[in-house]
Amino acid sequence: MVPPVAVSPVIKTARWSALLIGVFYGKQRFDYLKPIAEEERRTEEAEKKLREEQERIYKQLSEDNSDTILQ
Repeated sequence: MVPPVAVSPVIKTARWSALLIGVFYGKQRFDYLKPIAEEERRTEEAEKKLREEQERIYKQLSEDNSDTILQ
């Protein structure tokens, strides 16, 4: 086996800097996108409730119409 090679301090510093910058950027991006995602979830939930209510009304009307046709 080959012994490990000593990594240059410049490369080590660059890698750690890139890691820390990436963590900082990720936190900033998350804080920026979180309220947008919450708003989209609220909108989707409201649309889902509306859609379920329309489906319930449609089912009720179709059941009412099917009863009158058969009788």
